[in-house]
Amino acid sequence: MLIFSYLCKIFRENIFTMKAKKILFITQEITPYVPESPMSLIGRKLPQAIQEKGREIRTFMPKWGNINERRNQLHEVIRLSGMNMIIDDTDHPLIIKVASIQSARMQVYFIDNDDYFQPRLMATDENGVEYEDNDERAIFYARGVLETVKKLRWCPDIIHCHGWISSLIPIYIKTAYKDEPSFRDSRVVFSLYENGFKNNLKDNFLSQLLIKDMTPDLLDKVNLPVDADELNRLAIRYSDGVIQNSNDVNPDLMNYAQELGIPTLGYQGAEDYVKSFSDFYDKIWSIGKEETEEEED
Repeated sequence: MLIFSYLCKIFRENIFTMKAKKILFITQEITPYVPESPMSLIGRKLPQAIQEKGREIRTFMPKWGNINERRNQLHEVIRLSGMNMIIDDTDHPLIIKVASIQSARMQVYFIDNDDYFQPRLMATDENGVEYEDNDERAIFYARGVLETVKKLRWCPDIIHCHGWISSLIPIYIKTAYKDEPSFRDSRVVFSLYENGFKNNLKDNFLSQLLIKDMTPDLLDKVNLPVDADELNRLAIRYSDGVIQNSNDVNPDLMNYAQELGIPTLGYQGAEDYVKSFSDFYDKIWSIGKEETEEEED
């Protein structure tokens, strides 16, 4: 671990004056694994386009129950699987699977679990009823991704989160995982979408969210009950940049980010978003560089 931390430090010292090189995409939907939607199309096209710009990428999504493993040639990565995560006093095994989109030369890592993902669809079941434990599923997904990236011994410069299922990544990166070598200097970008969930999260959501040395005061600004907008506000508060990824996003959320002084990027058209996102990554990375240099001084 000490050697890995040292290598990460040397690597960052060598590239701080350059562009962000390593981009981690943590998303909710990627086509062709799930049906086409604005989010799944971005999940498919954005990582490939960023990789074609010469950047190194990793991409994660949940292994939703409607994903055909045989057709999409998913297979379990034994060396990354096997960890148990405790949520609501219950052990939940973490299963990591991987598949490749050959035409894009892109690998996708899948977070799986027999309780939360294997038998389930996305936010709702076949009848459109939202799952009561969507909060636990988001917690498991966030922790599962971060623990897997640690095992990969990879140091992302930018972590780009898409969808409600990824909304807990920012607070974990800035608190429970802030001293991990993989994430110590990572910058988090959170994308806002119009689709989310309609019901409020369970009353014990905030207590379940706390792990490691996280303290309740970190959540003092969260208003109860927690709905989709409140979950987005929590993600915004702990992000380094915010992107409007749907035309019909609640404008109060973008205004909230701007009031906090967080750099934002407005809605981009289909032809412009790749270059705009790429430039935004470099902007957020350069701000992080300046902040780091000030702390060292």
